[in-house]
Amino acid sequence: MTSNQVKKHEMRQWSRALKGENSWTMFKVISEFVDGFETLNQMGPCVSIFGSARTKPENPYYKLAVDISRLLTDSGYGVITGGGPGIMEAGNKGAQLYGGRSVGLNIDLPFEQGSNQYVDFDANLNFRYFFVRKVMFVKYAQAFVALPGGFGTMDELFEVLTLVQTRKISKVPIILVGSQFWNGMKEWIRNVMLEQNHNINPDDLDLMPIVDEAEEVVQIIDAFYAERGEELSPNYEL
Repeated sequence: MTSNQVKKHEMRQWSRALKGENSWTMFKVISEFVDGFETLNQMGPCVSIFGSARTKPENPYYKLAVDISRLLTDSGYGVITGGGPGIMEAGNKGAQLYGGRSVGLNIDLPFEQGSNQYVDFDANLNFRYFFVRKVMFVKYAQAFVALPGGFGTMDELFEVLTLVQTRKISKVPIILVGSQFWNGMKEWIRNVMLEQNHNINPDDLDLMPIVDEAEEVVQIIDAFYAERGEELSPNYEL
């Protein structure tokens, strides 16, 4: 068969209902960005805390997240979480109860999500789009703290690691809390990603220290900025 004889296939088409939706989606996305920027610009430097929505108040990691937020508040940082239950609630609780800024970035989900009672009234944002919400998590955070969680926590963590690795945002502390939970993952990254397949650089492992105590989290963040003497500012690349 020559090039002139190639069979012409009928191309698949979108349904008519979707064609007009795209333009309206753009305006919805812009609206969420505007609301998020205007609100979080007023909050000052914050630390984003990631973790499971399913963690119960009696869980040691819940209590640890409260302590971390309390100490971050003592150091002058606000706390950003996903605004829901579990570790998110614990992060907001530690901030609000001890006089800090407590931000909640809620996402519309068919299950699990609902704003917890410890989010500040003027810092409670609701998002339809995950990607807009991710920008808000990252743009205004001076550090990231990840406690044990599921797919959502992993998604947020590796998003941040990728942005730092590719220098799309400034290098900031990314701290994993809970060695029993995180050590296996980091060993897999070292043994499989790095040593077997050479998919990352050795220095990339240094991007995510693992700690077990709330005090260690704040020490890492304070030491990072003291060493660099940098002014705190949003990530303007986003």
